[in-house]
Amino acid sequence: MLYSEKVMDHFEHPRNVGEIADADAIGQVGNPKCGDIMRMYLKIENGIIVDAKFKTFGCGSAIATSSMATELIKGKSVEEALRLTNAAVAEALDGLPAYKMHCSVLAEEAIKAALADYYRRQGLPVPESCKFSEEEGGGCACGA
Repeated sequence: MLYSEKVMDHFEHPRNVGEIADADAIGQVGNPKCGDIMRMYLKIENGIIVDAKFKTFGCGSAIATSSMATELIKGKSVEEALRLTNAAVAEALDGLPAYKMHCSVLAEEAIKAALADYYRRQGLPVPESCKFSEEEGGGCACGA
């Protein structure tokens, strides 16, 4: 089987889809040329992510990784969320095909982009751990 049951479940029944109207942080990453675009919305209270939602335009793996990423950071501190790696997202989904790992990279980058927005809104310096190289195509494997 190409995709794990967890990937299929999060694709067919994604968790946390939508927007948070009064979000404390919004991050968008992706590459319109290849079609994967993720937007992450976070509600943060006292340094804890109390809600996370996403809107993703992309393949099934992009939707599944967005869904899993929101599940993994809800209830976590901002600092814990910053430590979430694309590998941890893929592992939580019981793996992804190698050519779809860029979707887990996008999920990690969407969280970091949202948290960078949160720090800016708080008037705080954006930590290095929030930054990623946008020249890398935002996780896009197509090189577009």
